[in-house]
Amino acid sequence: MTQFVNTIEAHDPDREIVPTFDSHDADLEKHEQTGEEVDAFGNEEFAEVKYKVLSWWQCSMLMVAETVSLGILSLPAVVAALGFVPGMIIIVGLGIIATYTGYSIGQFKWRYPQAHSMGDAGGIIAGRFGQELLGNGQLLILIFIMASHLLTFSVAMNTITDHGTCSIVFGVIGMVVSFICCLPRTSGEMSWLSVGSFFSILIAVIVAMIGIGVDNKGGTNIQATVDTTLADAFNAVCNIVFAFAAHACFFGFASELKDVKEFPKSLFMLQGIEICLYIAATVVLYYYAGADVASPALGSASPIVRKVAYGIALPTILIAGVVNGHVAAKYVYVRIFRNSDRMHKRDFVAVGSWVGIGALLWIIAWVIAEAIPVFQNLLSLIAALFSSWFTYGIGPILWLHLNKNNYFTSFKQGVLTIINVAIICMTATICGVGLYASGKTLHDNPSSASFSCANNA
Repeated sequence: MTQFVNTIEAHDPDREIVPTFDSHDADLEKHEQTGEEVDAFGNEEFAEVKYKVLSWWQCSMLMVAETVSLGILSLPAVVAALGFVPGMIIIVGLGIIATYTGYSIGQFKWRYPQAHSMGDAGGIIAGRFGQELLGNGQLLILIFIMASHLLTFSVAMNTITDHGTCSIVFGVIGMVVSFICCLPRTSGEMSWLSVGSFFSILIAVIVAMIGIGVDNKGGTNIQATVDTTLADAFNAVCNIVFAFAAHACFFGFASELKDVKEFPKSLFMLQGIEICLYIAATVVLYYYAGADVASPALGSASPIVRKVAYGIALPTILIAGVVNGHVAAKYVYVRIFRNSDRMHKRDFVAVGSWVGIGALLWIIAWVIAEAIPVFQNLLSLIAALFSSWFTYGIGPILWLHLNKNNYFTSFKQGVLTIINVAIICMTATICGVGLYASGKTLHDNPSSASFSCANNA
């Protein structure tokens, strides 16, 4: 942590790390007089609604809830597509790189407290163009993630009830429940839901591992390496990238910490839980289900185990989407009321605006989930375009901005500069080839019916 402090102070030794003001009005006055930016929420000592209330572990739980969902059960099929050895190397390697790039986001947030979103970071680096590019990209991927959770909820309900009613009805139920859960305005209130989400997915994964382990002998159909096509291999890599796609929300979570300097602790807790869970679930499920493992792996379990696991996983299916929806709504809300004390009030305009923004975003997500054919393939396309950059490419770009004119002043700085440039090149490769692979899959696969009542389980 001392090194983290020294790194920030080295960029601007005269900068006041923790700005203090007498009131929110003082924040606004200083902004108007000097143009100097403060954090999005300002001083909250006398505010009706306080946002900066998260402890580091609450922040970490929100990050875990946002990231670790049923996608973990798709990783065994990824390993089957790549082979066990390269698959596990890529999962661990991308997890470590994601930790480093998340740390760079934390450094940037500390240096620029006004950065509440990827859009704000883009504005600092590249002006209005950067703000709109990254801000709209962040909002787009979050809405698509929300839609994917609504779709997953309908799949789970169809599985549990044996297609008890029209799939559209299940989608509407998921949308309404998600919207209601998004009504609290602060992440502090959301953090308690995230604890339930973590235990939900943990128990569901354990049930899946036990169920598939009991039904299969194991170890008879696993392959260290496999022959595959470029498109199939990079679709698998994109699935791994998406499994670590939490970074689009990091600025928003860090902005609501009591002490932004504790963000690294939240990050390391997230990545430790995430990587360990991914390795354990992938190894066990692939070992017992073999090269023919379904995606998600619950498809390789018996019907009863499938129903039990989906039932246990329902909280995380909903809450993971809710956390992303909350960040998306907060991005729009802060952008509208920034540099105003409106968002700290409980009046009709403040509350009504929050409710309206949330309702609009969830309706859009529901329409996307119901209307777009071959939705999962389209989601892979969006993930290749945006998640690759938000998770891996933006962090190094932020580091280069923080260290401009200081790239090769020492051996350590030179090595770090080369590493960050290499990560940017890796990201560009994943994005470019991933777009090709996703586009090819979209072209080759037939479309499914939009707004269909058919069983999608």
